[in-house]
Amino acid sequence: MGSATTQAVAATTAALNAASSVDLSVAGELFAAARILSASPQLRGALADSSAAAQLRTAVVRDVFGTALSAPAIGLLDAAVSQAWSSEDDLVDGLEELAVRAATQADPAADVDGELFEFSRIVAANPELELGLGSRVGASEKKGELVESLLRGRASEATTLIAASLIREPRERRVRELLAWAMRLAAAQHGRTVATVYSAAPLSAAQSERLSNALAAKYDTQVSLNSVIDPTVVGGLRVQVADDVIDATVSARLADLRRRLAG
Repeated sequence: MGSATTQAVAATTAALNAASSVDLSVAGELFAAARILSASPQLRGALADSSAAAQLRTAVVRDVFGTALSAPAIGLLDAAVSQAWSSEDDLVDGLEELAVRAATQADPAADVDGELFEFSRIVAANPELELGLGSRVGASEKKGELVESLLRGRASEATTLIAASLIREPRERRVRELLAWAMRLAAAQHGRTVATVYSAAPLSAAQSERLSNALAAKYDTQVSLNSVIDPTVVGGLRVQVADDVIDATVSARLADLRRRLAG
């Protein structure tokens, strides 16, 4: 991610946080706008052209979306296209991020990141499902409908909207990567980070609390724990936070001991 995009994402996130009337319909409109930009190189280029005045880019937003989207959605689109993005694709990614955050903000009581994690585990456990959702063959709308049917009664409307919308428009991205990305964004919108914990047996409530507190102190933020039971973990834990991996498994300790003895 280029520095321009980093600043643009921060600005659009601030605009969302300052907005007073964002509901799930607004999030859905932002996902729809991202799909339209993804499918239209000309429109994408016009809205991502930082050499054009911001007023001209927001005028294009009104010409294209003015009668189709709500005022809150138009306002957030204005905030996005007024920024300088490192690339046209970054603008589309930025709109999707804005939509994920908007859906999460619209349903604050929902455990969006936890539900996305659980859905990602379902996908991981079903290779045929993952292949079908990620395949280039088949109508994208049908894939979205399949996700909606799978999550009906199991997840919040916010989680369902996010998962179905992203899988409708994967743009060469793998399904589980999309879900993990959305999970991290949803957690970040609630001011926390996600830690995935791999262990041979479920953690007790006390163990989970101690681990959560330790990670919160290490990363200086609230931490949401997602647990994965992994029989290959003989003992101890392996914890992943974004790109950081903390391997405190017995096998890792033995391997480290063998390296020290050999060295």
